[in-house]
Amino acid sequence: MLRYALAVASIVCLAGGSAEAARCGGDFNSFVAGMTAEAQGAGVSAGVTSAAFGGITQDGAVLAFDRRQRYTFNKSFEQYVSTRVGPGRINGGRALLQRHAALLSRIEQQFGVPRQILVAIWGLESDFGKGDMGKLPVIRTLATLAHDCRRTELFQGELLAALKIVQRGDLPLRDLIGAYAGEIGQTQFLPSSYIKYGVDFDGDGHVDLRHSVADVLASTANLLHTSGFKMGQPYDEGSANFDAMREWNRAVIYRKTIGYFADRLVGQ
Repeated sequence: MLRYALAVASIVCLAGGSAEAARCGGDFNSFVAGMTAEAQGAGVSAGVTSAAFGGITQDGAVLAFDRRQRYTFNKSFEQYVSTRVGPGRINGGRALLQRHAALLSRIEQQFGVPRQILVAIWGLESDFGKGDMGKLPVIRTLATLAHDCRRTELFQGELLAALKIVQRGDLPLRDLIGAYAGEIGQTQFLPSSYIKYGVDFDGDGHVDLRHSVADVLASTANLLHTSGFKMGQPYDEGSANFDAMREWNRAVIYRKTIGYFADRLVGQ
């Protein structure tokens, strides 16, 4: 849900905007027809749009959830971190640091982001891929939010990006499942971030942020590296690396939790 706050506040729509963006509101089917034309104009095939939009309906639960959000933290750092970083999660993260040591070394060498930061984010976002990554069809979720006029430009961009994920062959529609703002995978990338930062690190020809640990961790590192994160530098509050993590999440309390968890993982 924290990535949702980032989506609303700051994600740039990287799917490519069109001067003929679909109008929000009104008849949902007419809106979908407009998005279909825009997607095809952006290079998405008719086969993909037909499969993605066939029989699509609005999701009232997504709209209800969206209207309940306040996008703020109501807990102190101490209260929040105690609910997110406990002995079980720390021990689990340490085991994964050992299991994936060779992979993490390669990622560190290529992207310059320390392994403990990546594993901390992985743990916080989806309990290392074992937790809740969302159960909602991403296309339906994003079409619902894009049709709503509150942030239509943002979510129309995310919807186009999600269609491009399918068009590229990264994920089939059946696996394009996510959370309440369309976040996808083990570190909860919005579709625009998936397109911009996704890395095929396992070399299978696809960026798979739901199933491939290599792709998940490398893509997360790529996002941070592109945002200015520097290896060997502090990442506590007030540092340049702490500021670089703002692209991951704008909330200070969440970035402090990433750093706290990272330090616990390496025994600091």
